[in-house]
Amino acid sequence: MSIRRILVADDEESIRWVLSKALAKKGLTVDLATSGDEALAMFRQHPYELAVLDIKMPGISGLDLLSRFLEERPSIMVVVMTAESSMKNAVEAMKRGAYDYLTKPFDLDVLDAIVLKAQKASEVSAENDRLKDEIKGHYHLERTIIGTSQPMQEVYKLLGRVAPSDVTVLITGESGTGKELVARAIHVNSPRLGKPFLALNCAAIPRELLESELFGHEKGAFTGASERKAGKFEQANGGTLFLDEIGDMPLDLQAKLLRVLQEREITRTGGHLAIAVDVRIVAATNQDLKEKVRKKEFREDLFYRLNVVPICLPSLRTRREDIPQLIDYFIQRAHQDLGVATRGCTEEALQRLKRYDWPGNVRELENTIQRAALLSPDQLLTAADFPDLLTGGREENDCSLEALIANKLRTSLMPMEVNELDNLYDMVLHQMERPLIQIILEKTRHNQVRAAEILGINRNTLRKKIQTLGIEVRRE
Repeated sequence: MSIRRILVADDEESIRWVLSKALAKKGLTVDLATSGDEALAMFRQHPYELAVLDIKMPGISGLDLLSRFLEERPSIMVVVMTAESSMKNAVEAMKRGAYDYLTKPFDLDVLDAIVLKAQKASEVSAENDRLKDEIKGHYHLERTIIGTSQPMQEVYKLLGRVAPSDVTVLITGESGTGKELVARAIHVNSPRLGKPFLALNCAAIPRELLESELFGHEKGAFTGASERKAGKFEQANGGTLFLDEIGDMPLDLQAKLLRVLQEREITRTGGHLAIAVDVRIVAATNQDLKEKVRKKEFREDLFYRLNVVPICLPSLRTRREDIPQLIDYFIQRAHQDLGVATRGCTEEALQRLKRYDWPGNVRELENTIQRAALLSPDQLLTAADFPDLLTGGREENDCSLEALIANKLRTSLMPMEVNELDNLYDMVLHQMERPLIQIILEKTRHNQVRAAEILGINRNTLRKKIQTLGIEVRRE
């Protein structure tokens, strides 16, 4: 946005007249104030992009006015005017955030140069803001974090606290929970937005190539190194480097990474020159790094360097209330990106998807919805569109007693709110005890001695439970 309106504040009428005429010739609207108090009142009434203030004025001084302006509207550019004898005030003004200063008496050419520089700075700032908004909008449209559950709210709170700072973040969680999405969100909401965001999967690159990927190499450093190559640290300079699966990094490279975090400089493979780098590190793992430290498989000092702020992402099965929102999002993306007819899913399909355990978490859900939307000709996905969940899903194939009980409990308790649940432990045990004893009595043809042995309880205890639970005993 170009500068269109300027506030000039000076108690000298001649200065106000000269500045007003000079700035008006440039097509700018100029408002004049004779004191600090008047200037403050005008500032609060109009959206000035530039203010020219005399340091010594009746009422509020120019320095105090400068501080108030920037506190209330940080984007405004302020030029201070000072007499030659009070140069120390100009230095103080620059410390407080003044854009530039004029020394009285001043040449109008100097004023023109300052205004022109301010115009260009304003346009660059506006363009940067536009690009940042565009990047944020693109990030939001392409890939975003979905979920309003309590576990995700906690993640958002942490993300909001750490993003503006420059601290190192360690993101933990199962595969498919969205660790890279969170890393990108940290970058997008940080002052490093507009600088590079690079991701490197430490588990996907062979050990002999990983060092070169991270730190780069000089020509001839090893067989095949036909030219100098900048590594990820150099490429991400000024931005953010996301190190995924950090737990798989070899120990010798862990030592080199630790040195980079401490010294903020790297040395290319085969080189001797230390290269300063300004990179924020966000690391991620689906492993228990504390356990790896205990087993001497991960450096303890590096762990504490990375784990400055830990963010633990919840698995999808612990935030099932987010599944409907995620399904809607993935269906809409499939409709827009793939041109499929699908616009939603039936209640039966939704319940089937909510009951499934999703070992692959959000990534598995996304792939499942995308595949079903591509193969289904209908606008609504049905339970039949998810054959893997019906016949091959982990939950349906697990026929253990524990899994069956878990499924039944989940189905019964899912519709209930937390505040509706009371004395749940005793209630569940009571409801399981009666059918268990009944079944064992039937299998033993109501032989209580044998039934007590099978159940592993005393015969008198069994008799008491039969009476308490009101179980009918037949004599055969």
